[in-house]
Amino acid sequence: MKIGFIGTGNMGGAILKGYCNTKAAENNEVLAYNRSVEKLQKLAHGHKVKICDRLDQVVKESDIIILGVKPGMYEDVLPQIAKEYSAGKVLVSMAAGISIGFIEKFLGEDARIIRIMPNTPAQVGEAMTAVSRNENVDDQIYPAILEIFRGIGKAEDVPEEQIDCVIGVSGSSPAYTYMYIDALAKAAVKNGMEPKKAREFAAQAVFGAAKMVLESDETPEQLRINVCSPGGTTIEAVNKLFENGFEKNISEGFLAAVEKS
Repeated sequence: MKIGFIGTGNMGGAILKGYCNTKAAENNEVLAYNRSVEKLQKLAHGHKVKICDRLDQVVKESDIIILGVKPGMYEDVLPQIAKEYSAGKVLVSMAAGISIGFIEKFLGEDARIIRIMPNTPAQVGEAMTAVSRNENVDDQIYPAILEIFRGIGKAEDVPEEQIDCVIGVSGSSPAYTYMYIDALAKAAVKNGMEPKKAREFAAQAVFGAAKMVLESDETPEQLRINVCSPGGTTIEAVNKLFENGFEKNISEGFLAAVEKS
C-alpha cells in the first residue's frame, strides 16, 4: 500500500517516525507533505520517505491518507483533499474535536473515514491509539489500519462517542505524567540528588509501575496496597497525597480535557 502523511508536526511527525521504524513500513511506500519542507526532510532523514511538494500529490498517490494538521486548518485543507479524493481511499484524521460526520460533509457520505486519537509516546513506539471508523470502512481494510498504529504501540477499536474520554485518559495524559515525574525529580534534587540521576530514578519508577499494571492481574489499587506496609514510608507518602486531594486533582484535570474536546 501507499501511505501518505499530510502534516508532520508533533503528532503527525511522531507517527511518521514511529511507523517508519516498523517492519510494516518496509512493505509499503510512505509519502509525506508538510508546509515546512526543511522540517520534514530532517524528520525523514534516514527513512525511505517520498517527500511531496504538494498536498494534492499525497492524496492522489496514496491508498491511506493520514491527516495530521491542526483542527483549525480542516476547513481549508479538506476542500483541497476532496479535489483528489476518490472512492476506495481511506482518510485517517487525528484532530481533536473534528468528528467523522464533519469530514463526510467535505468528502461525501460514501467516503471511507477513520478517526484516531493517538499520543506522543508514538515517538518511542509506546503510543496508545484509539481507532474509530465509519460504516464505509469494511473488515477487509480495517485490520491493516489497526496494524499501522499497533506498529507504534497499542491500538484499540473504540466507538467514536468515546473519543472525548480517550483524550482525557490517554491523549492528553502524558502531559500529566511528565508533571508527576518532574515533581518527583525536583523533590529529589532538593534533597541532594543530581538532576540527571533524579530524572532517571523518577522516570524509571513510573515506567516500571506502568509495566506492572499492564502485566499484572491485580488492579492498580491493589498494587498500591501491596507496597503500603503499615507504618512504612510508602503509606506515609500515600496518606499525604490523599490528604492533599491527589486523586481529585487528577480526575478534575481529566474532565477538563474531556470537556474541552
